[in-house]
Amino acid sequence: MVRVVVVDDEPMVCAHLRTILGSAPDIEVVDEAHDGAAGVAAVRRNRPDVVLMDLRMPVLDGIAAIEQIVSLASPPVVVVLTTFDADQYVLRALRAGAAGFLVKSTPPEDLIGLVRVAAEGHTVLSPAAARRLIAASADSQPAAERARKLAGSLTEREVEVLTCLGEGLSNAQIAARLYLSEATVKGYVSRMLEKLGLENRTQAGLLAHDAGLTSR
Repeated sequence: MVRVVVVDDEPMVCAHLRTILGSAPDIEVVDEAHDGAAGVAAVRRNRPDVVLMDLRMPVLDGIAAIEQIVSLASPPVVVVLTTFDADQYVLRALRAGAAGFLVKSTPPEDLIGLVRVAAEGHTVLSPAAARRLIAASADSQPAAERARKLAGSLTEREVEVLTCLGEGLSNAQIAARLYLSEATVKGYVSRMLEKLGLENRTQAGLLAHDAGLTSR
């Protein structure tokens, strides 16, 4: 069962998401919150697998809430679900530690599938957010220089794994491409995230884009 906490300042949105996700036999909305601070408290209280997080909220905005949640021990996957998909929101959310960025116009059946995918540790991005991410990261020279420096601290094999993360590949797909076992790939990813000081695979994928390791 995938346990979900919904954080949105509009109770009607929370109710709608409860109805959508509650229709899936393997997903349970265990709590909801209507501001960022309450969202962090709900995560601490319930230890969910996935958090659906709006960005514009009172008391504590979504970006700050994401930063607090990903700093917890064994943090859940945080996926932004918002109306706003402008460049600055996508990049700030992913750099803060979000593992995905979806817009509220996502069809209900797609949202259910994407929550399952996120719970498995994969990046989920709406098409518009993905396009904005690639375009914006291509235009950020300071980020590119920092990313290349960080990538330069990795071994050749770690760079190969990082490149695969930048292409959005799963551990199984990386294992098949690099002729490794999934367990070995998982070990590489964990050590690489620690070495680079990153929170999750999404941030690693963003760094791969910034470093120019993936095709634009």
